[in-house]
Amino acid sequence: MKAKLASIYRGYLACLNDQDWARLGEFVHDKAIHNGKVLGLSGYRAMLERDFEEIPDLHFSAEMLLCDPSFIGCRIVFQCSPKGTFFGLPINGKRVTFSEHVFYKFHEDKIIEVWSVIDKAAIEAQL
Repeated sequence: MKAKLASIYRGYLACLNDQDWARLGEFVHDKAIHNGKVLGLSGYRAMLERDFEEIPDLHFSAEMLLCDPSFIGCRIVFQCSPKGTFFGLPINGKRVTFSEHVFYKFHEDKIIEVWSVIDKAAIEAQL
């Protein structure tokens, strides 16, 4: 079960990196919740599309992946160049490196709930 869940998650990251929004429903549940806010699949997709609009070179790279069915914990590392202001910080295209610590709850082999924390202090230290 752990290997299957990890494989599904890696497929999800590939879907994000390819911006293959037509496949997002294969990985994200129709009733998806992100940091306590009910988004559903369409709201989750809109959030991701906005992220890629603000960060054209966004790429999700799993540095650490822990699996305990039906949960995944991951440290994702980003090296990217956000446009304009990002988390209230004037990035304006500067290349920054930061991580996201995120936990996912799966239901019916799809992500149904996400808890995410971005390391804003790492970004601030680079400015």
